[in-house]
Amino acid sequence: MTSGLSKYSWAVLAYTIFMLISGAYVRATGSGAGCGSHWPLCNGQVIPRLPQIETAVEFSHRAASGLGLVFILGLVVWAWRSSERGHPIRRTSAFALLFILAEALIGAWLVLGRLVTTNDSTIRAFAVALHLVNTFFLLASLTLTARWAAIGNEMHPVKRRTEFWLIILGCFVILALNASGAIAALGDTLFPPTTLLDSFRRDFSAPAHFLTKLRTYHPFIALGLGIYLLSVLAFLKHRHKGIPVRLLANGLIALLIWQGFLGIVNVALLAPVWTQLLHLLTSAMIWVTLILLIPTVLEAQA
Repeated sequence: MTSGLSKYSWAVLAYTIFMLISGAYVRATGSGAGCGSHWPLCNGQVIPRLPQIETAVEFSHRAASGLGLVFILGLVVWAWRSSERGHPIRRTSAFALLFILAEALIGAWLVLGRLVTTNDSTIRAFAVALHLVNTFFLLASLTLTARWAAIGNEMHPVKRRTEFWLIILGCFVILALNASGAIAALGDTLFPPTTLLDSFRRDFSAPAHFLTKLRTYHPFIALGLGIYLLSVLAFLKHRHKGIPVRLLANGLIALLIWQGFLGIVNVALLAPVWTQLLHLLTSAMIWVTLILLIPTVLEAQA
């Protein structure tokens, strides 16, 4: 392994998070149909004219995603050429390539299936949640690739299976929470409330759309799952006195508290675009830190 590969891996991870945020901006601004129903072309052109802001937003995101694919292809080639057979960096980089290709297919499904702009169907809600979950698997693959590129061949045996499964369950908790958050954000985009009172009144009314009802449940889901994660982190801090584990655990606790504050602000301000994006960015940071915690805990001494 080389320091160059390590730096490149972290850079690709950071760029992929940028792609995630830009995709959320496309959804939040209703720009998903900016290129019409064409994919991979934009309005039937490779480089379209940009008469509308929605076209510029959607085309910019597609261009950024295409560049991300090129970056990950380069990462795979570099990782395989720099590692020995059987090294985990080969698997994680290959998974990253698989997940970014899935990103493209899901994006094509959204566009060609017209699951954009004002579409409020159940299938769109499912596609949006699937898109985010796939992105988080992509981030996990890139995070592990970057970590193992940094430590080279210094692999350690798995020692702590109980703690491993607690963290893995935490990962599924985060995925479930973010999937519900993606649907809640879709509800905010399609059914923007005029006042906080109007939002609660509309969301709890009998004929309310399922998207508005689900966005009401999201804060309660976040509270319950957040308590679980904080409990796991407190347990890990109690079991481990080493600095790496405690630093990651403390960082996660701080991020979870910050995320809760952002959630309150997002609801109070009626979900403006900037709070939605900051909320999502924090979710990505929580996820990356949690993924980093897995090998750190497994390799740590009590």
